[in-house]
Amino acid sequence: MALENGLRVLIVDDDRDLAAAVSRALENAGFKTVLASTASDALRMAATEEPDLIILDLTLPDMDGIEVCREVHRDDVSIPVIMLTARTDETERIVGLEVGADDYVTKPFSVKELIARVKAVLRRVRGQASQSRSVIRAGDIELDLAGHVVHVAGQPIELTRTEFLILQTLMQNLGAVVTRESLAEAVWGTDLPDPHLLEVHVSNLRRKIEKEPRRPEHLLTVRAVGYKMV
Repeated sequence: MALENGLRVLIVDDDRDLAAAVSRALENAGFKTVLASTASDALRMAATEEPDLIILDLTLPDMDGIEVCREVHRDDVSIPVIMLTARTDETERIVGLEVGADDYVTKPFSVKELIARVKAVLRRVRGQASQSRSVIRAGDIELDLAGHVVHVAGQPIELTRTEFLILQTLMQNLGAVVTRESLAEAVWGTDLPDPHLLEVHVSNLRRKIEKEPRRPEHLLTVRAVGYKMV
């Protein structure tokens, strides 16, 4: 069975024509879809429809998409979110990533590209769910694959799914350099959506796991190559 068969995508956009076009394309690709045009409907449907993924417009009439993402993940951090935005402001993108968005697609976009991004995010989620039960440690950092939990100095740390996967990949290669290309492939598949996206996530991750993020002791940059965890 193909990955997309039976998977439900919640499309949140007040542009009903665009939402309908995305819905048709996804259903032609084998997905099931449900649509919401407001933030309040999106939050209700995220709880009642149990979507496998949410496509979320950043600009909604009753609430900012970033706040919707934050509210969704307050209830269920496991739902992946792809944000749609006409904005090019990097600050908005970073804030979205910090509240748990898995990917960004800038309007106008190719529907084929959006579907490819949806499939890539869902493959990543499936890969995480199938990981074997084990705990990996690096210094005072402990990563529990089964529980999807990270502790630093004994205290639980909240990570987004992308941050967790970056940390998991580096800790599974403890002491070895992981190239940017290899790390991006582990997180996004073969195509890195944005050349700066990995750096943003690594920076966010450092703020959460390092005592001094600007002078990291564990998540190190290997100039012109990639990163390593020690």
